[in-house]
Amino acid sequence: MEMGDSNNINITVKFSGRSIPITVSPDSTIEDLKSVLQPLTNVLPRGQKLICKGKLLMNQMTLRESEVMNGARVMLMASQGLHQGGGPILKEAQSRLISRKADSSSKTVNEKKEIQVDKNRLERWKLTGVVALAECNLKAIPDEVWACASLTRVLDVGNNSIQQVPDQINRLTSVQKLFLNSNGLSDESISWEGLTTLKCLMVLSVSQNCLNALPPALGALTSLQQLDVSNNTLTTLPTEIRFLTKLEILKANNNRISSIPACIEDCNSLIEVDLSSNHLSELPETVGNLHNLKALQLGNNGLKSLPSSIFKACLQLSTLDLHNTEITMDVLRQLEGWEGFDERRRSKHQKQLDFRVVNSAKFDEGADKN
Repeated sequence: MEMGDSNNINITVKFSGRSIPITVSPDSTIEDLKSVLQPLTNVLPRGQKLICKGKLLMNQMTLRESEVMNGARVMLMASQGLHQGGGPILKEAQSRLISRKADSSSKTVNEKKEIQVDKNRLERWKLTGVVALAECNLKAIPDEVWACASLTRVLDVGNNSIQQVPDQINRLTSVQKLFLNSNGLSDESISWEGLTTLKCLMVLSVSQNCLNALPPALGALTSLQQLDVSNNTLTTLPTEIRFLTKLEILKANNNRISSIPACIEDCNSLIEVDLSSNHLSELPETVGNLHNLKALQLGNNGLKSLPSSIFKACLQLSTLDLHNTEITMDVLRQLEGWEGFDERRRSKHQKQLDFRVVNSAKFDEGADKN
């Protein structure tokens, strides 16, 4: 990683068993260096302590003033919890592979869980419109599903090992809820062309898979009210999300999303949005146009600021989580409309206590103190 000009120096930052080479100007501040290290380590700047030759390096001082010379070794110590995305990038970090193969000791148990041919289940599916096949050790969607496709309102094949969502998915012309979560599906293994023909679909979950991107065709699902794409490896959301004008709940937490399209404002039915544990450093100002927004989860991101109008324009917002970001309570209190937001969230907390929705009287400020 390089920053600065031809008079740069080369230093090595040691972090959790890793050696991170940095080329930097000696006139850069320690705060500048921390900003460079954020995407390389996932540790937020205020969660970083940099030490060189036994001395703690201070933010406002330059490397030259701190006597950090060419060839220096700097140790990075991370404060627990102050990270973006899925956590600090550690030595030899690898993608987690989920194996669903049964070992010999559990073979008998798994054999009992194997879906059995049931002559009556097809009739039951047709009668109820609910096809429940979660946690059935499936590697493919059974052919029987397509036999009652036009009558199916709910299809749940979550927590299996399904390798492909085929073109036949377009036969589910009446489906309203579709759960494809926790199957290890990749971008190529889903027939988005077939899936996006489902005009009645209101709830879609593709969480806990291996998706790197959502296709533009997602915008064709104009009846969607709930979309769960959490726990994948997405880096952004498609601009076509603007066509999901009925969308009320968006869960995109635990990804690698670094930017949100400004057209998110067109999703003006949004009530709950979870973007926690991503790589966001800012939100578009247009988020302030989501006037129906009640809950916004943004913890564990590199956020340094919020849209300036968020408190004065989002007058229903009563839940905001900014823990483990660069935005502290001091920053929040300076935003216009803070007093009204603070009153709404405290009123909500009191109502939850009155109706015993929460057990603890302790009030969560929603952001770190410093």
